[in-house]
Amino acid sequence: MSGTSRTPEVLEITTTAGVVQARQQVRALAQQCRLSLVDQTKLITAASELARNTLVHGGGGTMTALLLEERGRRGVRLAFADRGPGIADVDLAL
Repeated sequence: MSGTSRTPEVLEITTTAGVVQARQQVRALAQQCRLSLVDQTKLITAASELARNTLVHGGGGTMTALLLEERGRRGVRLAFADRGPGIADVDLAL
């Protein structure tokens, strides 16, 4: 990928406090990117739901957050990984 990125920040999500920390970290990154208030709210809400699912349904895990910049545009990349068993039958789940 062209453009610049900063070092990814990894946050453990093993308690409800981790979910709160994830929200706070995403809010700070969204503000650094100067996202609109509407886009900040959407990103923070999505991250909060993913963090809670990581904890509740996945038995805990991590959120990796990365601030990106490319061709004068800034953004946030988030990745969530959990410790759950996965979905045995994805087709059935869908």
